[in-house]
Amino acid sequence: MEEFREIDTWLKSQPAHHEIPSASTLPDPTFISEGRQCVSFSTNNYLGLATSQRLIGKAREGLERFGVGNCESRLLGGDLDIYRDLEAKLATLKHKESALLFATGYLTNLGVLSALVKTSQLARLYGFKPLRRYRYTYFSDEYNHISIREGLRMSGTDKVSYRHLDLDHLESKLKACVDREKIIVSDGVFSQDGDIAPLPGLLDLAELYDATVYIDDAHGTGVLGEHGGGTSEYFDAYSPRLIQMGTLSKAYGAIGGFIATESHISEILRLTSSAYGFTSTLPPDQAFAVSEAIDMSLDEPERRKRLWDNQRYFVSRVEKLGYHIVSKATPIVPIFIGDERECDRIAALLKDEGIHVDAVKFPAVGLKQSRLRFIMNANHTRAQIDKLVGILESLAKTFANPVELRSKKSHRVDAALTVDIE
Repeated sequence: MEEFREIDTWLKSQPAHHEIPSASTLPDPTFISEGRQCVSFSTNNYLGLATSQRLIGKAREGLERFGVGNCESRLLGGDLDIYRDLEAKLATLKHKESALLFATGYLTNLGVLSALVKTSQLARLYGFKPLRRYRYTYFSDEYNHISIREGLRMSGTDKVSYRHLDLDHLESKLKACVDREKIIVSDGVFSQDGDIAPLPGLLDLAELYDATVYIDDAHGTGVLGEHGGGTSEYFDAYSPRLIQMGTLSKAYGAIGGFIATESHISEILRLTSSAYGFTSTLPPDQAFAVSEAIDMSLDEPERRKRLWDNQRYFVSRVEKLGYHIVSKATPIVPIFIGDERECDRIAALLKDEGIHVDAVKFPAVGLKQSRLRFIMNANHTRAQIDKLVGILESLAKTFANPVELRSKKSHRVDAALTVDIE
């Protein structure tokens, strides 16, 4: 297709072009990339569980017992006991009645958000006759992950966007919406900014305007809260109005996604969500590994303590250097750069020193809104963090235009054009 060739040639000339590095080992947080050892400051393996021998041993047990995959939809003979056991464990973690597993976190958002507002339509195929017609509207934070935004588009229902973390703006939108079922949707931890959704305020508005709250807790699950319960545990905010989504590929070091909710919602979604019923789910060995990872995060709390100690240490060191830190609230600590070429240049200089950090650019964020996204890890050593800070200090002193590195505020362009990369 000639159009693709033309676009590819043009994109490679643009400052926002992405070069995708390859690696031969997983970051723990050290890894081998293109033949040399690097330290990753961008891995989502927050607790260092993905390469732990305890987790590997449990996954091996699953492989020996079940093989490499179940090869079936859970609706058609593929519903193994281990999946139901894991769902019960996830529901307990999230203080909910029930949970539902999906193959990935991305698929969870697509499958649930597209189906939630269509359940009555689908149930009518079984002969269901509703007492009244339900009409839905989604209310979405403008910085929500692309999987949320795509799920909302797939739903075909009305969507209202509200300004990032702005409860007053959200309330004005809710107040203007009458005779509709309202669903507020937000990331728990925003993947490119590192800030946390004001869940108590969202639930207060849900009570006031008879709404449901759907939280994508991909980067909060396993990380926030005393026991890793996520955003809800962090705020001690629970409600029957709350639907909690999470991934199993970040703090838990495996693959998969889930929602935790009331049982009447999850049981209907088993029948109405195509992303659940018309595809295979995560392999059994991954379910074994995730179940073990949840146990490890509970009985090895020192992992989460090391993660947060490293986060506080890094922030305390780097905030003295004059950089604009987008957020200091979570282990995601982005430094705003702005210019895409400058962002690439700094990332390349760090790579030359054996440090990998993601240069986040359009379409993950708006044009001229690039940032270096540092993610702290439980297994980072102080020596590794000190080396990183030392390089950043040197750059801040000698860079040709230090203003570009420091005080510019981050204001995204049209959020609908951005794509949040995990």
